[in-house]
Amino acid sequence: MAWQYSEKTTQLFMDAVHGKPGTHLGELEEPDGLGEHGSIACGDALRFTFRVERHPTDPTQDVITEARYLTFGCTSAIASSEALCRLIEEGSYTPITALNITNADIVKYLEGLPAQKIHCSVMGAEALEAAVFNWAQKRSVDLEKLGVELTSRDEQEGRIVCNCFSLSEPYIKRKIEELELKTIPDITNAIKAGGACMSCHHTPGGLQDLIDGFWGRRETPSGDTLQLVGLEGEAVSAKPSLSPYQFAKKVERTMDDYVRPMLQSDGGDIEIIDIKDFLVYTRLKGACESCSGATATLKMMVEETLKTRVDEQIKVIAV
Repeated sequence: MAWQYSEKTTQLFMDAVHGKPGTHLGELEEPDGLGEHGSIACGDALRFTFRVERHPTDPTQDVITEARYLTFGCTSAIASSEALCRLIEEGSYTPITALNITNADIVKYLEGLPAQKIHCSVMGAEALEAAVFNWAQKRSVDLEKLGVELTSRDEQEGRIVCNCFSLSEPYIKRKIEELELKTIPDITNAIKAGGACMSCHHTPGGLQDLIDGFWGRRETPSGDTLQLVGLEGEAVSAKPSLSPYQFAKKVERTMDDYVRPMLQSDGGDIEIIDIKDFLVYTRLKGACESCSGATATLKMMVEETLKTRVDEQIKVIAV
């Protein structure tokens, strides 16, 4: 299955990975605020930095002037991070008022996201909160005195419910309430909990117990089904929807129509060596072959384009 992204989401992603002027993929040196969320081990990680114009007497009136991000996530993670930076810069937010930006605002800016990708917008909002906490420490701002509650600060020590993604009980409970998550698939789509081994679904104190504790126990309708989710929080189908021949031809057409023109514009190219199941073996050519960013090109541009336009399970492997 290929995710159906809005044109705006796709454009933001493509602009960011190509470093188009005005985009925000990168990191600020000596930032005023720095926050991280997620884990490289689970496939999604975001490092968010911002710089402020300092108010001469009142640090709470500092205004964010620049924002940047580094992410190891997918198309929606990059586009969501790009949207967050644009919302902040366009709105002339202070670090404190920036906390009013929610994942729903990010999704709206992107003109929608697939349900299974909502967790990418949540990741950006969490990294922003961590960066504001960091700014407050540097500027000696007492957030508690101002009535600002950064609940995630106390959630690191809570009982771990989802071991695969190291998500704690307090964090999951907060998200169940904030995002009105009422089923296990809702939780997985929003924050990835329960998306790998699934052992936390119905174990005592697991996801279903947390849902029941907040919303009350309900009978599961016979028509409800749980969607399998891979280690990177991606939906996994039991088998390809296309025949091997159809799948290979679709990969080739996508390479010819979208990937090669972008690489050739920079003096490079790419060759398909083999296709086995969802593994696409490739070799970069020309200027791309010796480029220091070759690995990033394969992961962030080639693989993500194929995932978006062909099948989300595709993995591109350099030969």
